[in-house]
Amino acid sequence: MILSTGIRVGTPIKTKFMNSFITRANPEGLYILDISKTLARIDVAAKFIGRTNIANVAVTSAREYGKTPIEKFCELTGARGIFGRFMPGTFTNPSLPKYMEPEIVIVTDPQADEQAVLEATRAGVPVIALSNSDNITSKVDLVIPSNNRGRKALATVYWLLTKEVLKKQGKIKSDSDMPLAIDDFEAKLVEELI
Repeated sequence: MILSTGIRVGTPIKTKFMNSFITRANPEGLYILDISKTLARIDVAAKFIGRTNIANVAVTSAREYGKTPIEKFCELTGARGIFGRFMPGTFTNPSLPKYMEPEIVIVTDPQADEQAVLEATRAGVPVIALSNSDNITSKVDLVIPSNNRGRKALATVYWLLTKEVLKKQGKIKSDSDMPLAIDDFEAKLVEELI
């Protein structure tokens, strides 16, 4: 079921940073990410997040399809979402009204969310990033290799991460206890809203 969401389908470009997460290229020239490494990294990320106060975890996405999955992740786990444009200085300028000092920052795309990654790095805050085959991850502490552009893929990754974090928090015991389905995490298309 997870594979049908396109979670492991990368781009036609690969970087040296992501080379170890790529298994092969498909006939269309798209690089395929190793799903076992994706699932292992989600588990590591959940353990890491589980060791901190979830209210001090900041999650952001410059990608439109990342907004709904982040909202659901924050709603279920208690993390803090940064929606809309990431304001420069959010992690580094205490005089700003929305200034915060997160313990962990999660970004949907290290290139689209570059400002958040740079500020977290300057502040010494660990960064977890969903990274596709073409991402540069030199400033990322924990890479979760996945398709970070597709609606279903983003919904799936955040659903899996939410499920594992809730397990680590002791809020759910098994997969069947998960209060929302993957479809609930998926961003809706504009046509679907009309």
